Amino acid sequence: MNDMRVYLPSTLSGLAEILRDRKLGPVPLTGYAVTPALREWYASADLEELEYAAMADAAKDSLRLLAADPEAASRRVVIVAEVPDDAIAHGAGDLVDAEDRALVRIIRPISFDRIVSGHVDDAEAETDVRAARTAVTAADTGDEDARFTVDGAAGHELMWYATQELPHLFS
Repeated sequence: MNDMRVYLPSTLSGLAEILRDRKLGPVPLTGYAVTPALREWYASADLEELEYAAMADAAKDSLRLLAADPEAASRRVVIVAEVPDDAIAHGAGDLVDAEDRALVRIIRPISFDRIVSGHVDDAEAETDVRAARTAVTAADTGDEDARFTVDGAAGHELMWYATQELPHLFS
């Protein structure tokens, strides 16, 4: 059985739950990965570029989670995990469309030891992320001004944290 690297959108409060529960769940979870559809669409890219595209999709989805949780801190979070192939649903017609070539669904809970890293916005990004979380819904419906605002948050690189460093985000 093989594993697939999956980029899972989250929030700081979601990350705190993952650290407390020592697992990713409840399922199904939305994630992003280097899928056959992403490879086909971005055929000239190498693996690193494809993984970056999947992480960018997860970071944008993190904005959607932030928009749904007004109490959450305005920092995007992406959790990276090595997920067994049999825990992933992808490639079905209802899962992959023109906008979501990297989209996958995690259909089984994933243990904490499968997490390889976390990526979190630096505090300097909070102003742009705060604006983007309020604009992401309008951006999804085609509002160009809202897309510009969301792109402002996307211009901030997420900071990389090894798994053992993630608890330090809360101390």
